[in-house]
Amino acid sequence: MSFERHTLLLLAGVTGILMFASVVGFTLKSRLARGAPHPVIDNLNARIKAWWVMAAGIGAALLAGKPGVILLFAFASFAALREYATITPTRRGDHWALVLSFFVVLPFQYYLVWIEWYGLYSIFIPVYAFLLLPIVAALSGDVRNFMQRTATIQWGLMICVFCISHVPALLMLDIPGYEGRNAFLLVFLVLVVQSSDVLQYVWGKLLGKRKIAPELSPSKTVEGFAGGVASATALGAALWWITPFSPGTAALVSLVIALMGFLGGLVMSAVKRDRGVKDWGEMIEGHGGMLDRLDSVCFSAPIFFHVVRYWWTP
Repeated sequence: MSFERHTLLLLAGVTGILMFASVVGFTLKSRLARGAPHPVIDNLNARIKAWWVMAAGIGAALLAGKPGVILLFAFASFAALREYATITPTRRGDHWALVLSFFVVLPFQYYLVWIEWYGLYSIFIPVYAFLLLPIVAALSGDVRNFMQRTATIQWGLMICVFCISHVPALLMLDIPGYEGRNAFLLVFLVLVVQSSDVLQYVWGKLLGKRKIAPELSPSKTVEGFAGGVASATALGAALWWITPFSPGTAALVSLVIALMGFLGGLVMSAVKRDRGVKDWGEMIEGHGGMLDRLDSVCFSAPIFFHVVRYWWTP
């Protein structure tokens, strides 16, 4: 099947799913809620509307090619890092370290993705930036809570920039027999991980009884987790034809990234609970901030990238 045919089928499938979800949301609102406010249904409809916007944004970036994809995720990293820096403890002595993080480290990381320099891309933040930023912070002379502040900025860069940059980095992989179709890997990752999040929410509302981590995320249940991950794994297996994987391998890879996405969500929920906030921000209606939507991708993207790189590239 040609690349164009794959693209049309994929776009048709995503559009069909969103249209079906919109019809379901409208029906629930008009018949079950009878137009009155309903927290669960209103939240679901807000999520569906946001998904239309996000799907359109990703679609436009893919149509723009490599520049569009890199710019989109660079913006996502900037927004996520801003949300992270807003709710985490920093002091005046961290000013220049934060400036370097936003306006030097972040753009240079994505520049390395652009020129496909994997050797430096893969170590620039965890080695060079991690050594540079504490030096800059130390030169400010502010030693109060120095270790906590330094670790906070370093981890923010790791999660918001390094991890998220692995999504557009999928375009740099040279997979024999798969030339010119790497954008499908990006779509596969996003669809599987984000559908796992959504389906965990749906299954949890339908069947959820036992809390899986009440201190971290009270809305997550064992039933929702099992149903969401299983459904996302089945979806990934069904999408094998847009990947270099066999159906069985696509299911296994989907299971791994769905599990990593779930665990990533728990970790980021722990950070929010520690800081006493419900959401990272209010950027996306029905989803909170950028990090609320990308928390699962932060943990699944590097794993997916390296699984594909180590097993499917020469």
